[in-house]
Amino acid sequence: MDAVFEFISSVSGGDNSALMVSAFVFLSAAALAFGLMAIAQVRFAVKRRAAEISTGPAAATDDPRSLRYASKVAAQRLIDYTAKHYSAENKGETKELRRQLLQAGFLDTRAPVLFFLARAGAAVVLALGAFLLMPMLLTPESPLRWPSVWIGGLAGYFAPNVYLSRRIAGRQVEHRAGFPDFMDLLVVCADAGLSMEAALDRVGRELADSYRSLSGNIHMATLEMRAGRTLSETLDHLADRLGLEEARSFATLLQQSEKLGSSLTEALRVYSDDMRHKRLSRAEEKAYSLPAKLSVPLTLCVFPVVIIVIMLPVYVKLKLGAY
Repeated sequence: MDAVFEFISSVSGGDNSALMVSAFVFLSAAALAFGLMAIAQVRFAVKRRAAEISTGPAAATDDPRSLRYASKVAAQRLIDYTAKHYSAENKGETKELRRQLLQAGFLDTRAPVLFFLARAGAAVVLALGAFLLMPMLLTPESPLRWPSVWIGGLAGYFAPNVYLSRRIAGRQVEHRAGFPDFMDLLVVCADAGLSMEAALDRVGRELADSYRSLSGNIHMATLEMRAGRTLSETLDHLADRLGLEEARSFATLLQQSEKLGSSLTEALRVYSDDMRHKRLSRAEEKAYSLPAKLSVPLTLCVFPVVIIVIMLPVYVKLKLGAY
C-alpha cells in the first residue's frame, strides 16, 4: 500500500493525494459492485434456463390467455373427441388403417385420428370450393350445380385414401428394390461374426444413402431390440412396417432357424440367393412384358399414321382420275 500511495503522490504532485485516494476507493467499490451484479445476473439466467428445461418449453412460453394456447386446447379436444367416438366405432377398420399408416411412414399414435380429420376436412373444403366456383362456371339454372358440389365432397373424402395408397406403393417399391441388398449385407455381417442386433445396425447405416425408408425401418428395429423386444417380435414388426411378403418370409426363416438351432449364416446365405434370383426374375418379367405393353400405343398411334401415309396417294390419284 505504501508503494501505491507513493505512486499516487508522485502522479498528483503531492498536493491532491487525498482526492486521488478517494477516486481510487470509488473505482474499486464500483468495480466490485459491477462484478457482483454480473455474477448475480449470470446465476439468475442459469436458474431461469434450468426452470424452463424442467417444466418444458410449452409451460414457459404458452400463456393460458393467449390465442395460441386456446387453439391448442381446441385442437386437442377435437382429436380426443374423434378418437373416442369416430375412430372407435369399427375396431377392425381402425386396425387396418393403423397398419396402412405404419406402412406409409406415419408412426404417430394419433395418426388414425388425424387421418379421419383430414378426410372430413378435405371433403368439406372441396365441397365448399365447388359450391363457390360453380356460379362462375355454370348458370344458376344449371342442373349440374349441386351434383358438382357432391362430386367435390366425394373427391375430398377419398383424396386422403388415394394419397395413402400411392405413398404405400412408392415406399414398397423402394423396400422391394433394396431388400436383396439388405440381405447381401446382412450375410456379410453375419460371416464377419456380428450379432443380429449389430448386423442390423450396421446394415441400416450402410443403406441410409440409397434406401432411406428401408434404413429408417431397420434402425427402428434395432431400437426395439435395444429396448428389450425379442428377435421374433422385432422382425414381425419390421415386416408389418415394410409391407413385403419377402420381409415376412425373412422373419419366419429366422424364427424357424432359432427354434431348430440351425446355422443362421447358412439360412441367410440361402435366402439371400433366393432374393437375388427373385429380383432377376422380376427384371426378366418386365422385359418380356414390354412388347405386349408397346402393342397398344403402336396400334393406336403409329399404325393409323402409317395407313394414312400409304393410302393417301392412292386416294388422291383415284380422286384426280375420276375428274
